[in-house]
Amino acid sequence: MTKRLLDYDPITGVSCYYEHTAENVVLTHEQDASLVQSILDANKQDAADQDKTKRGIKQDWWKYASVPTIVEVEWLQKYGVSLDNPAHKKKIFQLLNHPDYRYLKTTDKIHTINAE
Repeated sequence: MTKRLLDYDPITGVSCYYEHTAENVVLTHEQDASLVQSILDANKQDAADQDKTKRGIKQDWWKYASVPTIVEVEWLQKYGVSLDNPAHKKKIFQLLNHPDYRYLKTTDKIHTINAE
């Protein structure tokens, strides 16, 4: 299979590739590793700053997480979860609070959404 670039978004750093054989068509997404790493580094730094969370909650805002675009794509493909869908809030917080995705959070606090 030959992998061909279909699209590149310079803002998100996401590339979409197309591969095919006689039996299969495969679309894959990749995001620039340096961009993803910079998001994860900022998340880690924010999570270490306890005062930032306290200030944010007192000022009626709270940056809970920062999710790279490639993880958004993964969640949509694996779990059918879209960050843009208000009906998915509960599942989004479940994923953010799961140990596999703790690196996305910018706080050590836990926020949950009750079933609506």
